[in-house]
Amino acid sequence: MEPIAENIILDTDSYKASHWLQYPPDVTSMYSYFESRGGRYRDTVFFGLQYYLLEYLSRPITRAHVDEAATFFAAHGEPFNREGWEHLVNHYGGRLPVRIRAVPEGTVVPIGNVLFDIELTAPDPKVFWIVSWLETMLVRVWYPTTVASRSHYCKRVILEALVETSADPLGEIAFKLHDFGSRGVSSRESARIGAAAHLVSFRGSDTVEGVRAANHYYGTADGMAGYSIPAAEHSTITMWGRENEVAAYRNFVQKYLVEREVPAGTPKIAACVSDSFDLFNVIENVWCGELADEIKSSGGKLVARPDSGDPAAVNVKCLQIMERKLGMRTNPKGFKVLPPYLGLIQGDGMNDESIGEVLHALRSRRYSASNIGFGMGGGLLQQLDRDTQRFAFKCSAALRGGQWIDVSKSPATDMAKRSKKGHLALVHEGGAYSTARAPRKDDLLVPVYENGRVVRAYTLDEVRAAAEKGLS
Repeated sequence: MEPIAENIILDTDSYKASHWLQYPPDVTSMYSYFESRGGRYRDTVFFGLQYYLLEYLSRPITRAHVDEAATFFAAHGEPFNREGWEHLVNHYGGRLPVRIRAVPEGTVVPIGNVLFDIELTAPDPKVFWIVSWLETMLVRVWYPTTVASRSHYCKRVILEALVETSADPLGEIAFKLHDFGSRGVSSRESARIGAAAHLVSFRGSDTVEGVRAANHYYGTADGMAGYSIPAAEHSTITMWGRENEVAAYRNFVQKYLVEREVPAGTPKIAACVSDSFDLFNVIENVWCGELADEIKSSGGKLVARPDSGDPAAVNVKCLQIMERKLGMRTNPKGFKVLPPYLGLIQGDGMNDESIGEVLHALRSRRYSASNIGFGMGGGLLQQLDRDTQRFAFKCSAALRGGQWIDVSKSPATDMAKRSKKGHLALVHEGGAYSTARAPRKDDLLVPVYENGRVVRAYTLDEVRAAAEKGLS
């Protein structure tokens, strides 16, 4: 079976096909904007629009697309503006005659502010409604922006703990939260977009599709957006049998810490799941016992992974065993740190709340956050939706009879859903962002797409730099 062919006309909601007949007859252009109206996080990290522009909106619409859409909507029960779409193909060469302006990707913007806007590049009564037609696709930017915002929030939480308890917080933070989310998302494209969003704040990822997407659609100076290390799963341990569990661990240490060669300057690290049978026995008698000398002399670092139980309690107990068996040094900030050849990573049950709980448990017992890293799967890429940050796309202006008028809604039943009016600008004054009436010379919205082509693209390095500015 052949895959479904891409057709941008059909990437919309069914009811959009009926809207062109509902607008006032003298409309020749319209203007819409996108914002986070509120939600879980007080800030959003804007990210992902570039993916949609490059992957979908840079391809011209063809007569074949129009024919397919006309056939589909006729059978589907909706009217279809064939004349308008054919005008777009014939007059504009299939290129979408719109301009999209957006805040630079990676910018940390407080909720309630415009993030991007869209309008026709020139008035045209035959296709002005295309601005609304594109809403369905463009609103999907909620997903990478929400993931980027969640990842950024977690970075703040971890960095706060590192600043208090670590001697080198900025040197450690980049690899403190690893993306384990690929198998837990709804689709391959979700893995691509969501995992790329995580890489705005961190460098560690096991979601290959997301790393590929970040490399391809954004790019970095060193050519690689994310990194990983060798790691065990339960099958690679349990297949040896419980009676040979130590042999399984010895094989792991030999292959990835003793024999493995890495480029100069690259740390030799491997992570081993340790709870297949009895986690605390493995910590005490294997990692801190029978194999401790091999690990220490390898020049590498073994990161033990607890994968069950209460995360805070389990990791505290692991550190207590390690301290008793091997000792710990106290860093300049007065917190205890493991020997450099051992560490922990907690991946089970992690979300933006439980990470803080684990760090609090360690800090209260004077253990440095340097001792632990985190992995997050569904909690990072899947346990969210458009309402996590209450994203909305609304028309706020229309050109009627040659005059721009304000357009907005103000529902008496929910005033929080009031929409903005007129053309908008995002400005930064007095150290704070706000949305103002356009035009403004200090408007931070930058044209990124015009007449079917991307006119401003960002590298991941630029995106990361923008997010870093908003970290404090």
